[in-house]
Amino acid sequence: MELAEQKCITFSKDTPPLNRDQAQELAKQIPNWDISEDHIERTFKFPNFVEAMKFANRITNIAEDQNHHPDLHISWGKVRIELTTHAIKGLSPNDFIVAAKIDRLAEQLGVAQSI
Repeated sequence: MELAEQKCITFSKDTPPLNRDQAQELAKQIPNWDISEDHIERTFKFPNFVEAMKFANRITNIAEDQNHHPDLHISWGKVRIELTTHAIKGLSPNDFIVAAKIDRLAEQLGVAQSI
């Protein structure tokens, strides 16, 4: 099943984070995201601050629905999104699920540019 079709689950603090190979495998479905040791991120570009805010506000709907909340960094014409699973201090499938849902939203809205 595609990541964008999945639902986030709750992880206990004893759950180990994904290892590098597991993260790389999931990352194949979200190729525009950068992966680090403990988070994934992507920056979207917009023509102005208002459009950036509109997009960020739409992301809140995904975050609330999935009960998995990204760190959003909003500035003039940009929204940078960071995802990590704080409870396990690293990456979980939830991060990739929310990223895929954000990618789908961007595609639906015609937000094709990323930095």
